[in-house]
Amino acid sequence: MDATPAIWVVLPAAGTGQRMGLDIPKQYLPVGEKTVLEHTIEKLLSVDVVAGVLVALAPNDSRFSSLKIAQHPDVATTIGGAQRSESVLAALNSLQKKIKLSDWVLVHDAARPCVTVESIHRLINTLKDHKVGGILGVPVSDTLKKVNNRQMIDTTIDRQELWQAQTPQMFRYGILRESLQLALSLGSVVTDEASALEMSGYQPAIVEGQYDNIKITHSEDLAIAEFILKQHDNK
Repeated sequence: MDATPAIWVVLPAAGTGQRMGLDIPKQYLPVGEKTVLEHTIEKLLSVDVVAGVLVALAPNDSRFSSLKIAQHPDVATTIGGAQRSESVLAALNSLQKKIKLSDWVLVHDAARPCVTVESIHRLINTLKDHKVGGILGVPVSDTLKKVNNRQMIDTTIDRQELWQAQTPQMFRYGILRESLQLALSLGSVVTDEASALEMSGYQPAIVEGQYDNIKITHSEDLAIAEFILKQHDNK
């Protein structure tokens, strides 16, 4: 295995933001003076060991090229798919001539701009000698209820061994590509990369991140993200 594997970043950004009920995909909504996607890419580019950032866009995306960050020499794009896993796999395929099987890929949510450089470095440093890879996450802090289809509580779930998955998720290129190909061939919808690795029989590690590494899902998350980013800037 290469003693100094390269580290590439893949950003699946082909989503349409239907859950927010807006005409503009959430990655292009403003947080302060920049879009969500600009904040996210700039954060990842500030990690000095990253070889490059590859953004998977929707086929009809007309917004990305107008962003200043699109001209950065370490940012490239490819066409993604209808599902997250299809977008990630498309990006991995486009990297094929630039990357070794043992190199690392960090897959990060385009709508998760509040991740810290410190958390990313902790993930990389913890997993640098790992054979498979792993993800950032945090222990579940809320009480969890299992609810039936009548919106009635069936039971309370023991949260002692439960963690909330975050991104980046960091895996060896060859293993990640193989696992996503298998998941898609089986028709399985995987909502994160770790799920695909688990389906292939691998056991990813988990590295503790930060609770403020939120994913923008609802409109009120935009104001929360702006507050968090300002707090980070003031440290």
